[in-house]
Amino acid sequence: MIGRHPAVQIDLGTGDGRAVLAAATAASERLVIGVDANAANMSNASRKAARGKLANTLFVVAAAERLPRELDGVADIVTVYFPWGSLLRGVVTADPVIVAGLARVMKPGASLSILVSVTEHDRSSGLPPIDERDLRDLTEPFAAQGLTITGVTPATAVDIAATGSSWGKRLGAGSQRSAWRITGYRSDVPGDPETSTEHRAVPV
Repeated sequence: MIGRHPAVQIDLGTGDGRAVLAAATAASERLVIGVDANAANMSNASRKAARGKLANTLFVVAAAERLPRELDGVADIVTVYFPWGSLLRGVVTADPVIVAGLARVMKPGASLSILVSVTEHDRSSGLPPIDERDLRDLTEPFAAQGLTITGVTPATAVDIAATGSSWGKRLGAGSQRSAWRITGYRSDVPGDPETSTEHRAVPV
């Protein structure tokens, strides 16, 4: 199935899968794969994809810490929209297992787009509020796994609406609370300090 499409997007921690449906509708030539540890979360989106004849969607039940080897090196784009639980902690603390997993599923030059929001109201996450400086500190540990961060910018309500993420909308991210977008790509060599944006990624 992967070989029948010129580009592949993996939406990691996809939740209810609405972001997958939005991406698949917007780019019909692209295979969009939603990955989440909770199969029940994705069931409605899977049925909607079937009813809408969105043959360019695929839903995979897997934890971010144990991504299937079948996904190794297939993604031109990886998106992580408002993760929670272990995936959120793994991203904002640059846990080597989570970051290495992101890098592993990406082709060299593949693009990465992450949207996160952690405020003082999110005590249940076990994380302190995060800001731009915290996220820029991820540059070195991400680079150690072969991922070059090219930008950390505030995410607007328009940015979030464009993702199709229902969780981001429910959070009020970008309007009622601060949200951040991290962009980057997979370099050819882990630890490569190169930060040029001239790479082979497919635009998100």
